[in-house]
Amino acid sequence: MNMKFSLVLKRILKYTKPHRMYIALALIFAVGSVILGLFVPVLTGNAIDHIVEKGNVDFEAVMIIIIKMIIIILMSALFQWLLSYCTNCLAFKTVRDIRADAHQKLNNAPLSAIDPMSRGDVVGRMINDAEQISTGLLQGFTQLFTGVVTIVSTIVFMLFTNVWLALVVILLTPLSFFTASTISKKIHSRFIKQAQIQGELTGFAEEMIGNQKTVKAFCYEESAQRRFDEINQRLNKAGVMAQFSAAISNPTTRFVNACVYAAVGIVGSFLALGGGLSIGHLSMFLSYAHQYTKPFNEISGVITELQSAFAGAERVFEIIDTEQLEDESAKPELSDVDGDMEIENVSFSYNPKISLIENFNLSVKSGQRVAIVGPTGCGKTTFINLLMRFYETCGGNISVDSQNIKSVTRDSLRRNFGMVLQETWVFTGSVRENLAFAKPDATDEEIVAAAKMAHAHSFIRKLPEGYDTLISEDGEEISQGQKQLLCIARLMLLMPPMLILDEATSSIDTRTEQRIQRAFAKIMKGKTSFVVAHRLSTVRNADIILVMNKGKIIEQGNHEELMNKGGFYANLYESQFER
Repeated sequence: MNMKFSLVLKRILKYTKPHRMYIALALIFAVGSVILGLFVPVLTGNAIDHIVEKGNVDFEAVMIIIIKMIIIILMSALFQWLLSYCTNCLAFKTVRDIRADAHQKLNNAPLSAIDPMSRGDVVGRMINDAEQISTGLLQGFTQLFTGVVTIVSTIVFMLFTNVWLALVVILLTPLSFFTASTISKKIHSRFIKQAQIQGELTGFAEEMIGNQKTVKAFCYEESAQRRFDEINQRLNKAGVMAQFSAAISNPTTRFVNACVYAAVGIVGSFLALGGGLSIGHLSMFLSYAHQYTKPFNEISGVITELQSAFAGAERVFEIIDTEQLEDESAKPELSDVDGDMEIENVSFSYNPKISLIENFNLSVKSGQRVAIVGPTGCGKTTFINLLMRFYETCGGNISVDSQNIKSVTRDSLRRNFGMVLQETWVFTGSVRENLAFAKPDATDEEIVAAAKMAHAHSFIRKLPEGYDTLISEDGEEISQGQKQLLCIARLMLLMPPMLILDEATSSIDTRTEQRIQRAFAKIMKGKTSFVVAHRLSTVRNADIILVMNKGKIIEQGNHEELMNKGGFYANLYESQFER
């Protein structure tokens, strides 16, 4: 067992500790089931000896033996069912805890750690790989409990029956261990490779299926199919190699165990002929030899599931080991915010080798409206990410009401910001639930008032069930513009002291946009606001317009001042309105 395999096993066993009761009960039921099963060969042997020695069949005595066998078999079956119930509970509760831990770690991971991950691959690890752990635990623990108890119990029974035959079995046992161990080492790496390619295929399929409109719009179907076939072919090859390697283990182990059974039969026959062993005892011993070697066959038979489970566990534990945000329980909360902000010498880059924002300085007074404009990739949205602490600055300080945002909790900082992004998001639920996402205790009156302010009330009323209409995560029941109106209504409902609008009206028609801009103007009064916009007509009334290029503020002022300068902003503005 290599070191990595051992570490994964220890981590899985750590998750089973809270469910030790099921382990204890499973062990008790395994002992009961196996020991009861071992009495069946004893009764069979007694029946054979009774018939052979007496010559005439005593049907009454045989019926008593049969009744005893039936009772023992039924009791053994009951114990086996209870064992399965306990191992089921153990496996499912353990995987439930692993999955919950992985989800919690994802929630507590910084965006810088999550963004590089493929969404489909993460979903595959949380669902498919975790399910593989469950299957492996079910198979593994059941076979472990019954297998160990069967091996120990049959050795004891065989030693009491005939020492010489027991020694034959014991001396040949290492062959089974050696065979199973050698094959297990060979196939582990192949199951790891299979799980990795499976995650790659899941991620690709999720991307293509989730963006079918784009795929079809660019006639990418054939290219997507070729890419899918290429990954699928690699998965097929890796899967065949893994399954083939695993399939070798069972027949190989069966061959070794058949040799053990044959050796017991030959030696036992000579002993029986010499009078040292009765026919009934030989029959009983052959049954014990079969039961003794059976666990080796079964364990080798579940190696496929176990290896797949450990491969899946490694991938799930990679999520659990994701970088975590620092504990902020000792930090104070940001409260009673006025909205004064100071940004001093801030620098940031996603890649240390490629600089983005350098020496960014800005002073914003409470109630001011700040517009951020510039070409694509200049750092506008990145600046918003730094304000919300989705990413941490590489240098410099950002302060709200003279408090460094790193000195307060993230949750309290974000509660003081209302944010509407260009990327709209709705979840599966009613329109009402989607609107109350940031304020679950909102009343119906507050929800309707927010929808009216966002000019969403009219289209919501026309939906089949109004505010109780169910919409899906894809939001196919409503248009992109209507989804954006719902996101704006969320903001209207929350009414925080500071606002961030990142292309918040990009999917809305011009007339509705004009109405929403007037609504924004009302709620922005007395609130510090940051507006990211490409359409410069929407930022003319801003108190401060920051013109960014390559991560730096190259111009700053209001609309009239920047137009009079005739610089970058003026050229950008005129380019949008020239005939």
